[in-house]
Amino acid sequence: MPLDPEIAKAILSLTAARGAEKSICPSEVARHLYPDNWRDRMQDVVDVAIAMHRKGEVLVVQHGEPVDVNQIKGPIRIKTT
Repeated sequence: MPLDPEIAKAILSLTAARGAEKSICPSEVARHLYPDNWRDRMQDVVDVAIAMHRKGEVLVVQHGEPVDVNQIKGPIRIKTT
């Protein structure tokens, strides 16, 4: 499945705006792009973030540390690389 370019662009934009030392929640991306049905699009955002992590474009973290995206349990955050 190809990356949704709109979601990928929003992830890069929002993480850059937040800064290298901080992270964003996937819900921030979903709310930014889909304010009326953001909950329905959360998995799409997470899927794109994971794909971007695998490509080295962002970091998917838990408790501030990169996580094995094949074994995610619980909420994640996204950071710039």
